[in-house]
Amino acid sequence: MAKEERVYLGQALVGRELDPIPAEITVKGGMISSVYELKSAPAVWICPAFFDAHTHLGDTIAMDIPCRGTISELVTPPDGLKHRLLARVRREDLIGGMRASVEYMMAGGVAGFADFREGGVAGVLALREATRGLGCRPVILGREGGEEIADGVGISSTRDVSDAREIAVRAKAADKLVAVHAGERDPFDIEEAIGLDPDLIVHCTHAEEGHLRECAERRIPIAVCPRSNWIMGVTASPDRPPIRRMLELGCTVLLGTDNAMFVQPDMFRELSFTSTVYRVDPKVLLRAAIEGASYLASPHFIEPKNRACFFLIRPEGSNLRYSHDICATIVKRVSGCEIGENLLFASHE
Repeated sequence: MAKEERVYLGQALVGRELDPIPAEITVKGGMISSVYELKSAPAVWICPAFFDAHTHLGDTIAMDIPCRGTISELVTPPDGLKHRLLARVRREDLIGGMRASVEYMMAGGVAGFADFREGGVAGVLALREATRGLGCRPVILGREGGEEIADGVGISSTRDVSDAREIAVRAKAADKLVAVHAGERDPFDIEEAIGLDPDLIVHCTHAEEGHLRECAERRIPIAVCPRSNWIMGVTASPDRPPIRRMLELGCTVLLGTDNAMFVQPDMFRELSFTSTVYRVDPKVLLRAAIEGASYLASPHFIEPKNRACFFLIRPEGSNLRYSHDICATIVKRVSGCEIGENLLFASHE
């Protein structure tokens, strides 16, 4: 049977530069076969799907549980509050919670995410079951032995994991991804994290100039999670994480939502908050919400030969139709409500 061909018309954010052009996008077999610029196109915005570069979706089971304490008391393995809760949760509740969060993420334009998955092999299998049939592709970063069957390893701060280097070496030997938390509460674990030669560093909230230069030179992407940092009390300043300096020095900055225990996994909220507090160019921020797929999975950018992975917004039904800057409006004003049934990850047909 011939592969079905579908055509999408609209103002499309094309390529890595996310330039809005009136375009005709042809999709065949879940892949973008062509992108043609038109003289005009319907009042439809076509945006690459988001990739949430850092999540802990298992923590959905503890969403907004009343709690107080330091970041170590709440989330540091092996005895943080979240780990104690995860250790005694029923498997069906764990799976149900993660699936509910993924469905919420998809309704907000997310087509993939990178999850630090606790619970060893059982934890990895639980997330795979939770995402089965949904079409939203997880990159699973396992722990406690789970990395053996996962896409890679998700290491907590090197100060919390005594054999972090050995874990990273084994993962790389098996051609798996290495991701590591660093610099969330202070800068003192960042150098050691960089020394693991990771595929991703998460947070760098308190990174110093030298750390950022090294990440830029070694092309190590940094996933920042601003809302989580503020909620967890590790920053109260637009200088932490130093997103603008990261960008000035040439770092690749990705956007993540972090811990579902405290923060709703909503990339639109993350974009709006980060734009308001850190005053980063909207197009740069939008790229950070998409580009994680290029480093950890497969690209979501609207280009021929890429997977067709995008969503549609129809601005005519709201005040969005008065926008003078599509990227800025998506970053500052759009929510999952504007996507609704226009969520079209064509590659999942």
